[in-house]
Amino acid sequence: MIIDGRVSQDPEILRRLLRAKDRMDAASHEEWPVRRLARVSGVSEAHFARSFKEAFGIPPHRYLLTRRIERAKALLRDTDLAITEIAFQTGWSSLGTFGRTFRDVTGDSPGELRAREKAAPHQLERVPVCFVSAAHRPDLTIAVSEKRRQDADGMNESDETEVP
Repeated sequence: MIIDGRVSQDPEILRRLLRAKDRMDAASHEEWPVRRLARVSGVSEAHFARSFKEAFGIPPHRYLLTRRIERAKALLRDTDLAITEIAFQTGWSSLGTFGRTFRDVTGDSPGELRAREKAAPHQLERVPVCFVSAAHRPDLTIAVSEKRRQDADGMNESDETEVP
């Protein structure tokens, strides 16, 4: 069925996809390959990946990355845990990958974000957690590698000067 130019999904498939999405939300620090998510949803891997992107607008891997970055930002802001500990708690097995991905997505290194957040006066305890999380959720409408490529192209274009 087509509604407003978009394909409408079967409610049963949406329930299955939400089950997988809820599992990723509850344990974003774990590995969630498409095979595991498809098993949770009770559908094939290809069908799961295609249906997830259609339903939520982003691929499952990018959704998981969003959740990990969101959780890392909260830990950087609200705790004094070491950045290495935060990286491992949020699902990265490499501090370098965590730092590079975090900077690519947020524009800041984890240390820069922590310093800025600690310096700014906040009264976030008065704001419901769901609102704070939504406000700090990274916008991953494109892949991190594509964002890097766009940033590199933008820097290359701005570096070039025209000679009359």
